[in-house]
Amino acid sequence: MKTVYIVRHAKSSWEYKGIEDIDRPLKKRGIRDSYLTAAALKGKIEKPAVFITSSATRALSTAVIFSNVFGFPLSNLQIKKSLYNFSDGYLVKTIKALDDEFDSAIIFSHDHGINDFVNKFGNQLIPHVPTCGVIAIQFDNNHWKSIKKGKTILKEFPKNLKKR
Repeated sequence: MKTVYIVRHAKSSWEYKGIEDIDRPLKKRGIRDSYLTAAALKGKIEKPAVFITSSATRALSTAVIFSNVFGFPLSNLQIKKSLYNFSDGYLVKTIKALDDEFDSAIIFSHDHGINDFVNKFGNQLIPHVPTCGVIAIQFDNNHWKSIKKGKTILKEFPKNLKKR
């Protein structure tokens, strides 16, 4: 059994002029949502075996907050430049290339690739994964490279946590 937790980076800021898209930081709301969502997730799941993030500042910052909340060593956080891509192709390649020693992984990435992935590989239609949203998909496989259709086992969105 393999489980992947897909996290869309938290809300980023557009207020800084002249910086590249990859360098956009989180807004204060994004930082708050990251802590809120990570704490809620920590209360529901075991710590994922591996944390992997896009190299974009907003995804990396989200991953650092989740890593701190889960007690995952930052020195083990894997940063993949290829995840700074807005299609699901690199996300699929990253997941299928995971070491089979890991039964779970948490991956921090971007909008369109995440939406495409969770709808292609999960069994629930999710029209839009919001910023700092987390979707977990479980696969009845022993090898990451052979994952196909899985079961969507968790949806955690910041707006739902704020209503509690």
